[in-house]
Amino acid sequence: MDPRYTVKKNSDFRRLYAKGKSAVTPYLVVYCRRNRKDRNRSGFTVSAKLGNAVTRNRIRRQLREIYRLNSREMKTGWDIVLVARSRCIHGDYGKMENAFLSACRKLGLMLSGEKNEKPEPMPGGDENGNPGLMTGKEDR
Repeated sequence: MDPRYTVKKNSDFRRLYAKGKSAVTPYLVVYCRRNRKDRNRSGFTVSAKLGNAVTRNRIRRQLREIYRLNSREMKTGWDIVLVARSRCIHGDYGKMENAFLSACRKLGLMLSGEKNEKPEPMPGGDENGNPGLMTGKEDR
């Protein structure tokens, strides 16, 4: 994620909150608004109510990574702000990612509107959920 393409000004955040579309999930709220550019700009908000600096920074890093990994599957030309909710404190990363993808689908930000949630990996399989090769030694 290029730092030149982030929402930084307080006025930009306030404009998104006031005039942008939003989607709410148990883990986060996603606000979006067109920006008339050929790139997306992202912003991340984690309130001091959620914990100390270490906790807030961990949540912010997780949200940035979720956005970074899924940004290629999103439409361009949007300002997007992710606001963490209290469930992010002890939330599972996979559930946070599915919540983000669900919110983006609700807002119409995904290139393919029918993209399914990421499957849980199977034991013995790879990170994409593909089953591994069975050698017969798994039972031993």
